[in-house]
Amino acid sequence: MNSRGVHVFTSESVTEGHPDKVCDQISDAVLDRVLQFDLERGTPGRGRVACESFITVGLVIVGGEITTDAWVDVQELVRALVRDIGYTDAKYGFNYETCGILNAIGRQSPDIAQGVDAGGAGDQGLMVGYACDQTPELMPMPIVLAHALTKRLAEVRRSGLLPYLGPDGKSQVTVEYRDGTPYRIDTVVISAQHTEDILDETGTRITEAARQEIVEKVGRAVLPKELLDRERPTVFHVNPTGKFVIGGPQSDTGMTGRKIIVDTYGGWAPHGGGAFSGKDPTKVDRSATYMARHIAKNIVAAGLATEALVQLAYAIGVADPVSVMVDTFGSGKLSDERLTALVREVFPLTPAGIIKELDLLRPIFRATAAYGHFGRSEPEFTWERLHHVADLQAAAARLA
Repeated sequence: MNSRGVHVFTSESVTEGHPDKVCDQISDAVLDRVLQFDLERGTPGRGRVACESFITVGLVIVGGEITTDAWVDVQELVRALVRDIGYTDAKYGFNYETCGILNAIGRQSPDIAQGVDAGGAGDQGLMVGYACDQTPELMPMPIVLAHALTKRLAEVRRSGLLPYLGPDGKSQVTVEYRDGTPYRIDTVVISAQHTEDILDETGTRITEAARQEIVEKVGRAVLPKELLDRERPTVFHVNPTGKFVIGGPQSDTGMTGRKIIVDTYGGWAPHGGGAFSGKDPTKVDRSATYMARHIAKNIVAAGLATEALVQLAYAIGVADPVSVMVDTFGSGKLSDERLTALVREVFPLTPAGIIKELDLLRPIFRATAAYGHFGRSEPEFTWERLHHVADLQAAAARLA
């Protein structure tokens, strides 16, 4: 997305207690349990998981198609996860001890299994990966900052620094760009669930003191100071409706896979055809998207482009991608056609090759289900590694 002149761009994030993100984490926790069982049994990758979750007032429904020899205690798993997120008291509108849990899991279709078990893709579809040099994470700046805010909301809640906060919350960051470079933070939105302790005398708004405390201890604590108040004051909106006492599943239903733009690039780059959470790595919706990000990040880190978009596409039951495309938006040191050829040469692109390359048959996925799947530094996020930089540089040198 190479833009010149002056423009603004906005991305959002949500906390781990947002209803949709609760569902993503439940679905990925089920996946992790199956993957852990297979590892312990010495049969990594045997299970097949496509898990969906739904949450509303006092109720969690876990469904989907799962084929496994593992026993997954859905009741225990869901209650432990909801407790860990922070829904431990009725004052937050949801309680891990009293909520109802319905298990509606079935088995994967044998028509799909016969293609996947032979090494083919688990479905057709297109997958997109992206990287750029705007941030050290090689991610677009607005989504990086939005995630920083929601992670900070969770941190100050869990530590007791802001004890009145609840698990639900959202952020939104608008960045002003000049000639394609982040120049200033224009507007910040922080919506944080809270108890009634910080309401003013009218009972309709949080106090100005609480608002300022959230601005200082959440917003200004993590946002780059050099981009704040540059030329004119950065605008902070904190709980713009006035208050946010009723939150979580009490205020809104949640479903797996409804925050896909939060999961990826905040709208800066296209999203592929599917969501990620609850899907085992044979589903290219997930694994090939991780590989596409891996490719794009290594291209940018190798200095072959300042930004790169990679699209992969697959047919169900077919191992090799039906298409591979690299677009550097005119920033590449080689033509996009040559970079595409390098990608095919350097990176494994079959589902089995991707799973092996990124070591995806491990119970690592619940951690991906909040605060984005990309731009992370945790060691489990193998698709963020840069170990193909030298390979790309050497291959590019041969073509130069």
